[in-house]
Amino acid sequence: MIKNLHVNPAKHISLNKKNFHTVISQLKKVLQFQINSLDINIVNKEYILELNKNFLNHNYTTDIITFNYSEDNVGLDGEIFISLHDAINNAKRFGVSLDTEILRLIIHGVLHLVGYDDISSDKKRIMKRKENKLVELFKNQNLVFIKKKYD
Repeated sequence: MIKNLHVNPAKHISLNKKNFHTVISQLKKVLQFQINSLDINIVNKEYILELNKNFLNHNYTTDIITFNYSEDNVGLDGEIFISLHDAINNAKRFGVSLDTEILRLIIHGVLHLVGYDDISSDKKRIMKRKENKLVELFKNQNLVFIKKKYD
């Protein structure tokens, strides 16, 4: 397990935290960063909506929100919030497994923390290309992130 990496599930969600650590460990090697402090939070749609309202002035849910507290893009200090509800919807919409979608969102969040940006269309294209390459690199490991969701 990686020191300073914390994986936090919302109530009623059972995670395979080891697989989150596995992916972050592999991303550390590929993207060459260290972790000062990183929290990956799997949250419900109500929580992500509140984050959107309070910090981004958006009145809608989104699949991921990343907060970067780092001074640089090498010693990461941040938080990633992944909406399980939005991830489930994305997986259905794009015809992929939930675990592949969670993998994509973890990668997306880390890319933000190492300096990638998706504000402009050019930067978004660059980030998406990198994200897709990394998903392809890791998805054949068949990592299971969500063990069970309890309603």
